[in-house]
Amino acid sequence: MSDFRAIVIEQQVDGGRITAHIAEVRQVTDAILMAGDVTIDVEFSDLNFKDGLAIAGRPGVARTSPLIPGIDLVGTVQQSDDSRWRPGDRVVLNGAGLGESHHGGFAEKARVGGDALVRIPDSITSEQAAAIGTAGFTAMLAVLALERNGVDPREVAASGSSVLVTGAAGGVGSVAVALLAKLGYPVTASTGRVDEVGDYLADLGATTIIDRSELDTPGKPLQSQRWAGAVDSVGSQTLATVLAQTRYGGTVAACGLAQGSDLPATVLPFILRAVSLVGINSVEAPVALRETAWRRLATDLDEESLAAMTRFVSLAEAIPAADDILAGRLRGRTVVDVRA
Repeated sequence: MSDFRAIVIEQQVDGGRITAHIAEVRQVTDAILMAGDVTIDVEFSDLNFKDGLAIAGRPGVARTSPLIPGIDLVGTVQQSDDSRWRPGDRVVLNGAGLGESHHGGFAEKARVGGDALVRIPDSITSEQAAAIGTAGFTAMLAVLALERNGVDPREVAASGSSVLVTGAAGGVGSVAVALLAKLGYPVTASTGRVDEVGDYLADLGATTIIDRSELDTPGKPLQSQRWAGAVDSVGSQTLATVLAQTRYGGTVAACGLAQGSDLPATVLPFILRAVSLVGINSVEAPVALRETAWRRLATDLDEESLAAMTRFVSLAEAIPAADDILAGRLRGRTVVDVRA
């Protein structure tokens, strides 16, 4: 039985209310690992909003205690009872209960089921795979949804319209901007930090940058038609406004709820403008879709853009970084080097 380091969170709950919460780096043994047929030597994870919630002890993420957080992991197979995987295989796992009901990627070792694992494309390094993580995987799923619904970059450009990305400086938003720009879409990026991150978003490929205040307050149920499509990670009033401003036949891919889980909208955009609202669920995405998304990420995500949006932290540094991501102080992607 081997020792390894992990972030462990523990909660005491009384009457459905968290009364005590601990998040710390511990030396643990294989005995902590949960059931699974593949054991992985983890190299990297990354910090997502959901990870920040878990580390901070916010309700709704951790479904067991103690729990190793981290909804992503990247590493090599150490041992496998699944015929699809062999020792030495480079793999990535996003979602699938990781860091929620099953011990996650903020550890030097993990044991998981082989069903949701994806082989990392040869052209993607392990560091890049972690930088992409759930945020980049989700962004790619959203772009695929726009494509399936006929949002074509040539038509969008010819019409003088654009695709909107809300929460553009966050993890999902940053990757979405970079992906859409490389694919030839005119991209409008919405952020609450225009002065701070405007140059950053322009470097990722945004053609226009707007303040989120244009979208986050109530307005008419139908407004001027501005967007051919959108990738929204904000939800609530922002999503309602985006729908009201999406042009006839456009598609909005909804993948987050940073502003809230409510949707104060009407049916008018759907029945008068034939707008489509597509939900993006990266946690339970089937393997075939996961593999498609990662193949596309290998070709459609610019390496320099990914590097520009990525910073690295150690395992211990991931704990205070959780407060930063919840407070909106981070931009882009934060990779956790679990060995550092």
